[in-house]
Amino acid sequence: MDFHDLMLRYFGKTELDTLPPEAMGAGIERMRVDFGLEKDAGRRFGLWALLHMLGGAPDLDVAFKDPAEREAARNFMDMAARLTDADETG
Repeated sequence: MDFHDLMLRYFGKTELDTLPPEAMGAGIERMRVDFGLEKDAGRRFGLWALLHMLGGAPDLDVAFKDPAEREAARNFMDMAARLTDADETG
């Protein structure tokens, strides 16, 4: 999955800060539909990670039936939180 391609596919542009809120919501909704239909575990995880970063990810127990996938998602969430905390503290 290429980040640039995902942005174009779901939002029509790569600069998310220029999107109106309704376009952001519509793109997240389309991404959630594709996440629910996706069968490939790696692509599902990639979509979920992007949804998480955009604030639209489904809960872990809904998104991942496999305990190992849930644990990987928790690890991703922890890593993302540490990066966000580091950015905020300078």
